[in-house]
Amino acid sequence: MKTIALDLGGTRLKLSLVTDGKVIAETMLPAFSNNGLIPRLKSLEEAVAVMLAGMKTDVSELSGVGVSIPGIVDTKQIRVLSINKKFSDVIGFDFNKWTQEIWGIPVYLENDARAALMGEWQYGAGKGCDNLVLVTLGTGIGGAAMIDGKLLRGKHFQAGCLGGHFTINMHGSKCTCGNVGCVESEASTWKLPELYRNHPNFHQSKASEADMLDFETLFTLGEQGDQTSIDVMNHCLDAWSAGIVTMIHAYDPERVIIGGGVMKSEKIILPYIRKKVAQHAWTPWGNVQIEGAHFTDQAGMLGIAYLLEHKG
Repeated sequence: MKTIALDLGGTRLKLSLVTDGKVIAETMLPAFSNNGLIPRLKSLEEAVAVMLAGMKTDVSELSGVGVSIPGIVDTKQIRVLSINKKFSDVIGFDFNKWTQEIWGIPVYLENDARAALMGEWQYGAGKGCDNLVLVTLGTGIGGAAMIDGKLLRGKHFQAGCLGGHFTINMHGSKCTCGNVGCVESEASTWKLPELYRNHPNFHQSKASEADMLDFETLFTLGEQGDQTSIDVMNHCLDAWSAGIVTMIHAYDPERVIIGGGVMKSEKIILPYIRKKVAQHAWTPWGNVQIEGAHFTDQAGMLGIAYLLEHKG
């Protein structure tokens, strides 16, 4: 059987057709997440129809629709309970009613980081390891945890997926979630321009001439020796390391997988975080493996398809 996998990101809507642990077709749409999800449903439905037609696949061949989304998800009632600054209209939205009305097939809904962890566990950097933490670095900071081969969800479905909102600086700035000094409010895409502009030497930096102050700019200029960029880069790396150490203390993983678009610079990121974790994590049993994600865009789609096929 084949599965429609939808990865609803704040920037992009990723659609794919998955079978036997492989993405056999995929496409993307802009998310426009500030406007909500419901206005994008028609475009999603049309894109799925084009994808199925292109693969000569009938709806009768589909086992269901897997949907991953960056929010707190009740996997039993198939509801989004809370979401931060994206798709605000999904709270209470009936995903199962939608998929049944459009395609006549069931849906499985999960937090995007948990879905990505499942994809990496089954097919990528987590293979052969049943105690894992996954961290995604980018616009926000995502997280998920697995203990003894079981996804950590918790009584209220928020266990393991709020690592980006662990407090690492009690004197830090307010986060979009309402907390103070989160990993995300210290070192995420949306925080980066402020970090740059608050640096005393910003106007002497090449970054002041950049069209966009994003992580690609940061790591490019850092590698070129721009001191302001190096300072901001190290701040971000320290923040991510502190968050990962906290997740290690909380969930006792054997392996931490780091993903997200920023991992294009993994040759800088991984050695730095490995060193910080070795210095600061309290793991008397040995060293936690710190690895880059195997997949850049497909982990969540593979993971949500696996969860649908195996009923979570």
